[in-house]
Amino acid sequence: MDENLEGLIQSVVYSNDETGWAVLRVACADGSLHTAVGHIPAPAPGETIHAKGQWSQHPAHGEQFSVRSAERLLPAGSDAILEYLASGIVQGVGRATARLLVETFGDRTLDVLEREPERLSTVRGITPKRAQSIGALYAKQTTLRRLMETLVRHELTPSYALELTKRYGAGAADRLREDPYILLYEPFDAPFEQADKLAAALGVEDGDERRLKAGLLYELIFNLDQGHVYLPREKLIPAAAGLLGQGEDELEEALQDLFCDNKVVACDDGAVYLTRLYNAESQVAAFVRERSGRSHPLPRDLDTLLGRIEEELGIEYAETQREAITRAAGSGLLVLTGGPGTGKTTILRGLLRLFDWMGLKALLAAPTGRAAKRMSELCDRDASTIHRLLEFGYDPSLGILRFLRDEENPLQADVVVLDEVSMVDILLMDSISRAVSDDARLILVGDPDQLPAVGPGSVLEDILETAPSVRLTEIFRQAAESRIITGAHSVNRGETPSLKNDHQRDLFFLRRRDMISAVGTIQELCAERLPGNLGIEPSQIQVLTPTRRGPCGTVSLNKALQEALNPEAPHKLEKRFGEFLYREGDRVMQIRNNYDLAWRQEANAGMGVFNGEIGTVAEIDLKASLVTVNFDDRIVEYPFDSLGELEPAYALTVHKAQGSEYRAVVLAVMPGPQKLMTRRVLYTAITRARDYLIIVGQDEIIEAMVRNDKRLRRYTGLKKMLQC
Repeated sequence: MDENLEGLIQSVVYSNDETGWAVLRVACADGSLHTAVGHIPAPAPGETIHAKGQWSQHPAHGEQFSVRSAERLLPAGSDAILEYLASGIVQGVGRATARLLVETFGDRTLDVLEREPERLSTVRGITPKRAQSIGALYAKQTTLRRLMETLVRHELTPSYALELTKRYGAGAADRLREDPYILLYEPFDAPFEQADKLAAALGVEDGDERRLKAGLLYELIFNLDQGHVYLPREKLIPAAAGLLGQGEDELEEALQDLFCDNKVVACDDGAVYLTRLYNAESQVAAFVRERSGRSHPLPRDLDTLLGRIEEELGIEYAETQREAITRAAGSGLLVLTGGPGTGKTTILRGLLRLFDWMGLKALLAAPTGRAAKRMSELCDRDASTIHRLLEFGYDPSLGILRFLRDEENPLQADVVVLDEVSMVDILLMDSISRAVSDDARLILVGDPDQLPAVGPGSVLEDILETAPSVRLTEIFRQAAESRIITGAHSVNRGETPSLKNDHQRDLFFLRRRDMISAVGTIQELCAERLPGNLGIEPSQIQVLTPTRRGPCGTVSLNKALQEALNPEAPHKLEKRFGEFLYREGDRVMQIRNNYDLAWRQEANAGMGVFNGEIGTVAEIDLKASLVTVNFDDRIVEYPFDSLGELEPAYALTVHKAQGSEYRAVVLAVMPGPQKLMTRRVLYTAITRARDYLIIVGQDEIIEAMVRNDKRLRRYTGLKKMLQC
């Protein structure tokens, strides 16, 4: 049950303008002074705060009050108003100006600021222009306060107030009252229940047109996370009816209104898209069709050049590999696919040498930082993430964050090579297609047998249906000696891989019949056996599991591995958030794209930290309520209330590890939900290991996963569009 804290804000110890996180000193009526921490945007000394939350004992700073919700009142009386304005709450108003204002207007100073800002020009030293500026800034601050009060009254997080104010300015509160369901959409992404509760409190009735439209849009948005680009009409309408408790006829009318508003596209075959998703699929389809029909001239001395490349690299290309290089060099678009050990990297290295001989500039990219680093190492040249290739940043002309590379500002390259394309969803592929210049070649590399992208669409699979492609199937001699590679291909064929622990020592199976012994073995492997016997640092070992829940899910395994690899110590600060305890030195992963998150390096800075990026907790600042994470020398600060964007990364789900390669993988294979225990999951997990794969668990579960080739259908229209 929540407790209360009421008093006067005496000082602001820390305040983050972007996130609204603050640390306050609050003086209560009985003379006591307390520390309050929480989501309290733009606080200022002199305000009265009424907060709800919980008392807790901080190991370094003693007792503090964790604020769940708060209401603040403007200061009353000249002295309190002076402290309030002198705190810098209004940009450009310091203590000297604040004193002049209070001396002129007394207890009515704040009323003048809000209702009659033009009167400020009567104060010595304030011009009419400056009076107007001060009034506008104060109005923005007042809007934020009132918006927060509205949200708090309806038990919504105050963090929405900052985004609403950024987007709608002084009209934010009116916009929210006009349509509370705007909280469902980017950048807010509130749960439907929260927005619906607010709407009901603001007088929106169950059958209101705004509610019906919001329910339909929410179903389409929610199913993007399930991989669906659209929903069939016969599934969308009943789903929304169940969500809203409304009749299907009314929802059919609301759907027609959304179509007229250009919020959705309803196709003749019954597919209903969010408009931006339909536009994305249409753009990608048009791009692939156009590039697939293009050809580029090949060098006349191609055979001679290939011979030189073979000599440089010390290899001899097979016929299929020569064909792949030739087709990639002469095509506007080529898809290169194949499992592990089939020579994709060997082809890429030779192809890049050929482009060098031809005087063509090539850019390389992959969806994740780890995949890009691996691509760079294997190809011996720079590679970046796709997000950085497309230069995500602030567009001052539009006042928004977006990809700066597009049709108007294309990539300066003759060739663009993208790896791990199975991870690319339709929205990212849309951005790629707009950024590749008209005369550039595009080479897509990936393995369609791996798990699909986390986001909507099945881009690689759909493009493979019609685009020029080379599929590599031959396992080359050196790769054939690896049980990791042969085991992956066995799984892909529906055969259980050999689990005998013989002299070929890159794949081991450790049979464990119960969860407790499996977890203990995994701890021992990561902390002792692999570092001690094989010289593999714990940072080069990745534990994978198909599931999040259960004793061998990521939640439990991360706690067990933290205990083994980064135990509690007096010099290591900690912060508990939700079900996790974060400790200095922990390995963590960003679990969603955050385009607004700032990072810095020694020489530069930027915006955006993306799903799947792994870093290390460098520092926990208990006083400032910040966790600092180092992502490959990019430093990012997370206020405590933003720790939901991170998860421990000692153990990852197989899906989260896609696109990465690790020197050693420890794979937990114990009973779990059937929909996760599939052939595709097992295949993807095996192919994450470079040098060693240790499977811990039950052999009958491995056999069951090999048999389970069920693939959940994704509703995508790209394949059909490409066939038109």
